[in-house]
Amino acid sequence: MGKYSRAELEQALEHYGSVVDECSASGEWSAFADLFTEDVEYIEHAYGIMHGREVVRQWIINVMKPFPHMRFPHQWIAFDETDDAIVIGIRNLLDHPTEPGVEFWFPNVSRIVYAGDGLFSSEEDIYNPVRDAPRVVGEWIQAGGQMRCAPQEEMKHVVMGGS
Repeated sequence: MGKYSRAELEQALEHYGSVVDECSASGEWSAFADLFTEDVEYIEHAYGIMHGREVVRQWIINVMKPFPHMRFPHQWIAFDETDDAIVIGIRNLLDHPTEPGVEFWFPNVSRIVYAGDGLFSSEEDIYNPVRDAPRVVGEWIQAGGQMRCAPQEEMKHVVMGGS
């Protein structure tokens, strides 16, 4: 057993999901960073390793600028109660601009580690946006979707291969 109960992990995950949903609905992503401890380590396979809440804040604001209303619904959840971690299967999802219920998405797996007091000490996002995002975003743009601006963050790691 880890330091925190399953119930506390579940409650923290529910809060995490609510904040992400609120950020997506509003298009304002600063509050996402407030889910983490001040000394968070955030491992992002495409953008690199970030240390510190304020670094994460600046990154999430910039990375979401072109797609402020992208959603991140959970497909599945696994609890690692020994390490106070939660692993989440997520869809990085853009809604069709005119047809409700039509979605454009690619898979992502995130591992977050709970640190108590409603905060997480780390997150690792595991996915392949170099492979998946051009197709998904391209189809969304063909359907009439429009980026709010050019990308503000460059990918630092190129992850290739797979199908």
